[in-house]
Amino acid sequence: MMIRYFQALVSLLYPELCAGCKRSLYEHESLICTHCLYHLPITNFHLDPANAASKQLWGRVPLQAVSSYLYYVKGSTVQNILHHLKYFNKPEIGNMLGKRYGELLYCSTFRHVDLIVPVPLHPKKLKKRGYNQSEFFAKGLSESFKVPIETGNLIRHTRTESQTTKRRYERYENMKEIFEVLKPQTFQDKHILLVDDVLTTGATIEACAYKLLEIAGVRVSVVTLAYTK
Repeated sequence: MMIRYFQALVSLLYPELCAGCKRSLYEHESLICTHCLYHLPITNFHLDPANAASKQLWGRVPLQAVSSYLYYVKGSTVQNILHHLKYFNKPEIGNMLGKRYGELLYCSTFRHVDLIVPVPLHPKKLKKRGYNQSEFFAKGLSESFKVPIETGNLIRHTRTESQTTKRRYERYENMKEIFEVLKPQTFQDKHILLVDDVLTTGATIEACAYKLLEIAGVRVSVVTLAYTK
């Protein structure tokens, strides 16, 4: 009983805030409030093979399917959530949203993959941040799909400059030849679900997919947490 009173006091003095709207969470809520979860701008790209994310990569790299969970707009709830995920030490947000999206994708073509592979961070960035946000999103998908996640085989061996202010061609040039697969035989003849946090120009996805597709028998589908309008 005393523990519950103490927890209530701590919550009163230091309330946990929603990553989306920054309001206090109720006792039954975690990370993101019910209102924000209910109003997430879901793309439903998985229902349309010719969706905007897929079209963005047409003619650039041969992919089986492409989808993104949420629309990303600057100044939006989704931007707040992603900032908490990436910069405020809240990797569990990625896991939570990965499980939710995995449940939505479970009966789609994305369910029929052999491995889930998150886009890797450079070791220095990983050490600084402490975790790979795409890996936590991938873990959530893995829990829903009951498909294994593979980390550490696809690596980023070159640290690039920030992509934020670069145009599409500059981003592609910045990303070329920075990824490597350590044990290609692990991926051979597999259908790989490549997972990232945000799809903007597609340069990172393109560079990763090309490296994976160099391996015999590999097919690649792509899922991202968000898609930039």
